[in-house]
Amino acid sequence: MTQTVSTSQPQIYQGQFGEYTITDGDRQGVLVYRVSLAIAALCFGIGTALVIWDSHNPIVLQLLTPIYLVFWLALGVSLFTIHIYLIILHRFLQFCWLMGGIATLVVAIADPEPLAVTVYNQPYSLFGVGFTFVALTGIYFKEAFCFNRMETKLLTPLVPLLLLGYMAGVWTVINQKFLLFFWAIQFGIFALRKCFQAIPSDIGDKSVFDYLHQQRSHN
Repeated sequence: MTQTVSTSQPQIYQGQFGEYTITDGDRQGVLVYRVSLAIAALCFGIGTALVIWDSHNPIVLQLLTPIYLVFWLALGVSLFTIHIYLIILHRFLQFCWLMGGIATLVVAIADPEPLAVTVYNQPYSLFGVGFTFVALTGIYFKEAFCFNRMETKLLTPLVPLLLLGYMAGVWTVINQKFLLFFWAIQFGIFALRKCFQAIPSDIGDKSVFDYLHQQRSHN
C-alpha cells in the first residue's frame, strides 16, 4: 500500500512495522547493486565464451585470471549493497565471498600455472575457491525467493550441482561446457532483467530493517 503526501514531498510507503520513505541514497545503493551484478555477469559470460571457444590457448588462459578478479570484486560490491532482512545470512554470504577470495589468492600464489588451469587440474581447490560461488548462489537464492524469478530458480541448484559434480568427476567435458554455457546465459538474463525492475522492490520494506535494528539494539 502506498500513498503520496504531495507532489513536492517524497512518497510514503506503509510497511509491516510502520511508514517509511525511500531516499536518494537508497536508490543509489540499488543502482550500484545492479551495475555490479551486471559487471559480474558480463565477466562470467566473457570468461565462459573464452573457455568454450579456445580453452587451450595460453593467452586465453592468462586472460581468465584478471577477468575472474573483476568478477570477484563486482560480486563483492553486490554483496555489500544487496538488501537482505536476515543480517546473519547477509554476513555469511559476505564471509563466503571473502574466504573465496583469500583461497583464490593462495592458489594463485602457490601454483605458477594460470589460475584457471590450476583449478581445473586440481578440482579439490574448489573447497576454497568455491566459497565465492557459495556467495553468488546466495544471491540467486535470495532473488528467487523474493521475486520468484525463473532464471534464479534454475541457477540456485545448478551452481552447486555443476561444481560438486565436477569435483566428483561426474561430468564429461561436453557436460561441463554445456552447463557452464547455460549458467552464463541465465546469469546474463538475470542481470538484464534487474535493470528493468522497479527500484523500491529491491530495497524492500525498510520498516522491517528498522524493526530488526531496534531488536538488536535492545538485546
